[in-house]
Amino acid sequence: MFTSVLSSGDVTIANALLCTGASLLLGLIISLTYMCRGTHSKNFVVMLVLLPALVQVVIMMVSGNLGAGVAVLGTFSLVRFRSVPGSAKEIGSIFFAMAIGLATGMGYITFALTMTVVIALAFFVLFKTRYGEKEVSEKELRIIIPEDLDYTEVFDEVFDQYTKKASLERVKTTNLGSLYELNYHIVLKDAVREKELIDAVRCRNGNLTVICGRVQTVKDEL
Repeated sequence: MFTSVLSSGDVTIANALLCTGASLLLGLIISLTYMCRGTHSKNFVVMLVLLPALVQVVIMMVSGNLGAGVAVLGTFSLVRFRSVPGSAKEIGSIFFAMAIGLATGMGYITFALTMTVVIALAFFVLFKTRYGEKEVSEKELRIIIPEDLDYTEVFDEVFDQYTKKASLERVKTTNLGSLYELNYHIVLKDAVREKELIDAVRCRNGNLTVICGRVQTVKDEL
């Protein structure tokens, strides 16, 4: 059974320092886990270390005191955080750190340590494996055609030969209406035949611009 070091109800210097030390240590583990894959900024990873301790201090101060809890809630409601949207990985790490700070703030240090190890291992394994990654053969194809070319079926034969799936996502005019830009989402039958696909498309669109690349959509924002 997990027990709290604050079971007596009193916050002493000894157990406050114990909880704070545990919060900083677990925050460091969370920060290291976040840095295991991808780019990161020093400001963010430093705050991941400190965030559990900050949350722990707040929880220890308002624990069992309804009036103090309402006062803290009112104070935080005056703070407006303005920032660019965070990725799913960043937001998940913040919630991770806050949850651990909540546990240590209530004195459940053993529980916080256990959950940190379990979630950090799951985080590490999922990000190090290919879980959830798109196929290499999935592409975004952009084709420029002249305005007098009927695009509805002109590339069907090419797509049947080189792709498993091809869907027209968007059509827009360009160059003062003299050209059309077609955006397709395709899945190649064989990734090494990408150049053959592009050459076949160029024969149909009058050798105008053809761009084939990774699917550019925002996938990691919550």
